[in-house]
Amino acid sequence: MISALALSLLLKTFFFQSFWIPSGSMEPTLQLNDRILVTKWRPGPLDLRRGDIIVFKDPGGWLGPVDTSDDTPLETAGKTILTFTGLLPEDAGEHLVKRVVGLPGETVVCCDADGRLTIDGEPLDETYLPEGIDPSLMEFETTGPDGYVWVMGDNRPNSADSRAHMGNPGGGWVPISSIVGTAFATVWPLDHFHGIGNPYDDPDVVED
Repeated sequence: MISALALSLLLKTFFFQSFWIPSGSMEPTLQLNDRILVTKWRPGPLDLRRGDIIVFKDPGGWLGPVDTSDDTPLETAGKTILTFTGLLPEDAGEHLVKRVVGLPGETVVCCDADGRLTIDGEPLDETYLPEGIDPSLMEFETTGPDGYVWVMGDNRPNSADSRAHMGNPGGGWVPISSIVGTAFATVWPLDHFHGIGNPYDDPDVVED
């Protein structure tokens, strides 16, 4: 038992971690209540790329407080231990799942004459968006600071992403330091099992 806990803690700390999808903001790519695996090597030893689906800690003001009032002291202690060892997915109330759209220093604009987002004036081909969904119904123009990324959900009309937090510190841009890792597989339920790749053949990269 101790060996299993030690191995789980090692894997969680250095390699990967599991998370529940708490909303439909990433549909159809990720479904509500899917469990995903996240590699902690990106960003880190591996470069963060446009198009990556990331899990990140709430940078401040994105989520409301988590209601744990119904938990008994024993349940609270058990959840803490299981989460720490990686046997229980991280609390969805503390983390968010979105797709990287803008990289540090880039200017993201909605939208051009054809209704597409642009990155530094170049249109972005978003093949992962659901059919019939506009890249954004909200017009905006924003430039990212160093060390920050612009993130959006694939289900754009139902995603409180960077666009909804432009009045927050950072202007809606998410610090790379708050990113836990990059999703690489959906593992539950079994009929949703599939790998999660990057949609761009020649993705841009950014050094962490």
